[in-house]
Amino acid sequence: MGRAPSRDPTAAPDGGWGWVVVGALFLVSALVFGLIRSLGIFFVEFMQYFGRSAQAVSWITSIGVAVQQLMSPLGTALCNAYGARPVVMVGGLLSGLGLILASQATSLTHLYLTMGFISGLGWALVFTPVVASVMQYFSQKRSLAMGLGFTGVGISSFVFSPLFQLLVEVYAWRGALLILGALSFNIMACGALIRPLRSPKTKTQTLTDKVDETSCSSVCSRAYTYLELSLLFQKPFIIYAVAITLFNAGYFVPHVYLVAHSQHVGFSEYQAAFTMSAAGVADLAGRVVAGLTSDLGRMRLPHILSVWTGFTSLFMLLLSPCSSGGSYTSLLLVSLAYGFCAGAMAPLIFSLVPEIVGMQRMLGALGLLQLIESVGGLLGTPLSGWLKDQTGSYLGSFLLAGGCLLLGTLVLAGLPNFFSCNPPASLKCPKQNQSPESELLNHTVSMPNVSSDIPMSGAKSLSVPYLKDHDVQPSPGLGLSLENTSV
Repeated sequence: MGRAPSRDPTAAPDGGWGWVVVGALFLVSALVFGLIRSLGIFFVEFMQYFGRSAQAVSWITSIGVAVQQLMSPLGTALCNAYGARPVVMVGGLLSGLGLILASQATSLTHLYLTMGFISGLGWALVFTPVVASVMQYFSQKRSLAMGLGFTGVGISSFVFSPLFQLLVEVYAWRGALLILGALSFNIMACGALIRPLRSPKTKTQTLTDKVDETSCSSVCSRAYTYLELSLLFQKPFIIYAVAITLFNAGYFVPHVYLVAHSQHVGFSEYQAAFTMSAAGVADLAGRVVAGLTSDLGRMRLPHILSVWTGFTSLFMLLLSPCSSGGSYTSLLLVSLAYGFCAGAMAPLIFSLVPEIVGMQRMLGALGLLQLIESVGGLLGTPLSGWLKDQTGSYLGSFLLAGGCLLLGTLVLAGLPNFFSCNPPASLKCPKQNQSPESELLNHTVSMPNVSSDIPMSGAKSLSVPYLKDHDVQPSPGLGLSLENTSV
């Protein structure tokens, strides 16, 4: 009896245990970004208890989001060195610990250090490794898997807003934060479920790292490789990072100020909380719809992402004018439309990364991307709070948020061959047909005459990866870093 052909151990199985990892991403996204998006319930409580301005209180969320993104390269480097499972479990411990310590806060500075820095560091060690693990398990159904995993954000936004309001009323904000810290410890159980596929690059690095583990050049070489710093010299990645930074500057503004804005224009606390919950339900639907439609391959991912970001910016701009007349129905409808579009764009931001940098460099690219976009997360919300303090309304805050997303959409159009519209048949790429890891293992042909301006969407005449000059690392023993730009 003939032996069945052995399967590439690094190939994306498009199912199996990957769906368990998708479930872990569901819970992680709920306990990280679902929680962040519902912290607006505490926004009013902190302003009243500490007697501080909206700008000062908004730094709590901004610091947490910024630290989560700023420290993401540390999480990716640790994953490359030790694997995703222990890193995620430590991150879950820190995220819960920060919220528990925040329940004993006596000043805003205390909240900056606990909810902002400690929990933010925990989120940094959790989010990117789990996202990368899901992307490694799927190729044909990657956008759908990402969309389903991120539905945890939408469901938790629907559940958490009224739940947090109830917890604050029953236990005050200190008791509510204590309960949220206990919930966040469940992230450690999610980390225990991760079985990341072994990367081909890890095998070669393991051999080369044994040559000289203590020399300075070896340490610098491993850090350079683990962090994928060579991506900083690639134009497509830089353009995409700038666009995502602008998206990030405006994306979280409604999540922080929509509840406060609803109360400001005269609606009750529970009406305000339900507005955020309704947006969360629409967010959930948007993520699933975006995952299903993008995997059909009828449009290129950069074009689909631009459509959703454009609509998100439009509805952000309408949030304040539609509620200025005291019509709760108008505010609710616009919130639903905003939530749907904001949910649709979120999973596509991550699904597009392998198309730009290749699957082998995806983990490092996610870390660097969040490091760069942290600038937007750090400045967007406080600047919106400053506008509210100066003008007395949240109109300027939502105008700034929508303007940032609109500008980011224009920057996204600067990607190489963005305006190239290929027919669906030419969009068959490793993401849709086979695993990118398998493609990288099967094709190691160097094509030095190929221009770096090759369309990312992939032409039929070019289906193998090529090497760029800056992808060849000068450090000894590092090998070659392949980039599949034919996706």
